[in-house]
Amino acid sequence: MTGFRPDEIPQRLFPAEAVGIPEEVRMQAQPKNVSPRAAGRNRTFDVINPATGQVIASHPISTAAQVRAKVARARDAFRPWSKLDPEDRGVFLSHFAKILRKHKDDYAPTMTMEMGKVIRESLAEVEKCAWGADYFAQNGPRFLEPEVVATDAVRSYVAFHPRGVLGSIMPWNFPMWQIVRFAVPALVAGNTVVVKPASATPQSALNLEAAFREAGLPDHVFQVVLGDRTTATALIRSPVSVVSLTGSVPTGIAVAREASKGVKKVVLELGGSDPFIVAEDADLDAAAKGAVAGRFINNGQSCIAAKRFFVVDSVADDFLAKFAERMRNLKVGDPLDPSTDIGPLVNAGQREEIEGQVQDALAKGAEAVVGGHRLSRPGWFFEPTLLAGVTKEMRVLREETFGPVAPVLRVPDLESAIREANDSEFGLGASLWTRNLDRADELVRQIESGLVFVNGAVKSDPRMPFGGIKHSGVGRELSRYGLLEMVNVKTVEIFSGEAGRPALPKETE
Repeated sequence: MTGFRPDEIPQRLFPAEAVGIPEEVRMQAQPKNVSPRAAGRNRTFDVINPATGQVIASHPISTAAQVRAKVARARDAFRPWSKLDPEDRGVFLSHFAKILRKHKDDYAPTMTMEMGKVIRESLAEVEKCAWGADYFAQNGPRFLEPEVVATDAVRSYVAFHPRGVLGSIMPWNFPMWQIVRFAVPALVAGNTVVVKPASATPQSALNLEAAFREAGLPDHVFQVVLGDRTTATALIRSPVSVVSLTGSVPTGIAVAREASKGVKKVVLELGGSDPFIVAEDADLDAAAKGAVAGRFINNGQSCIAAKRFFVVDSVADDFLAKFAERMRNLKVGDPLDPSTDIGPLVNAGQREEIEGQVQDALAKGAEAVVGGHRLSRPGWFFEPTLLAGVTKEMRVLREETFGPVAPVLRVPDLESAIREANDSEFGLGASLWTRNLDRADELVRQIESGLVFVNGAVKSDPRMPFGGIKHSGVGRELSRYGLLEMVNVKTVEIFSGEAGRPALPKETE
């Protein structure tokens, strides 16, 4: 697949008109990949291709009344949908997976043009969405089977019943997978879903809505509302039973506070600053390869990307050399070119944030072994950057670095590495590299995070729970544990009701 010129953007990918970016938008850093516009009473927003700086689509911002109307339709759809057998609901998900694979050559470039990830990763994301749908179609019904418990009742069990309409506010960095990994377990459990996607990636969400429709999903079981923060607030305030968010810590706090006004459950995935720990006995070639994979996936814009590298001093020089060599071979360029490794950051504001973090480190004594600068070309590109000699006073170790920057801190020993890794407000993922697998389990116990990968880069997997501790979030996604976040875990005890055989006296609560 080759890149599209701005005047060649296929209408099948972006139904809205593709136009040049206005001067006032081009000259300022946008906080999102979006330019809001008002036309009379109908507010709209533009989506900007981060590789070119051009507007590629325009969408209306949903009003609070429109959000409430969609939630009302979802509530009506919930009644018949929840009464279906889970196996029957799974059939729809299997059809959905087939539709995703059928249209992946359309869906993937849409993601790339909306938020900048390289095309091979976009294709892989569509495939992962199909895998997730297949997994829950096959395993969701089994996860929902009642658990029989022996009590004093004639019959007692734990039931897993749907909660109703679930609301979701999702980010731009994995614009299809983030939605699918929430929606698919929610749907197989019998809930209906209303999703508010990121303003940077609306068409990717609309593509999912179209795929569900083509798969035969009943009307209003899965719906998308487009807009901005006012749209998200309206969704939280609407009669949804659960609110799921993937976003920043401040956004998560705001969402949780708003949801608490209605005593609504929240599931929050709030990012991370994942440590990448290299022990003195690590396979350094494997570790360097894993470091590139773990740091630069999605142009470095992943919650579970490796963001802080702690390397035992005795192997630090060799690791840095191997890491730097692999980084220099990364190709930066057009994300629609299959040979490209690194595309642009999602917007100008994100590039300025990364640039500020790098400049802060350099000013405080760090060395840019590789990269360190923005690229002089259209779009929001930044060089893959390797920083050595970093200290805890630098922003790159204190903040989440959401871009292609790898700060490396030397430590005297493995115990120090783990102590430094745990010294963070985040606790999402961690990667540990050692040949000593006998001690791996004990080391894993010491690491404060929701996911730990030994000799591998952290990734999400529908078969395993995903989520963090500390400021990285509340609750879990994926696997049976993620599905159980979306159901009413109901205690059921049945007594005979016959005279002379009453239930045990209720002497305590």
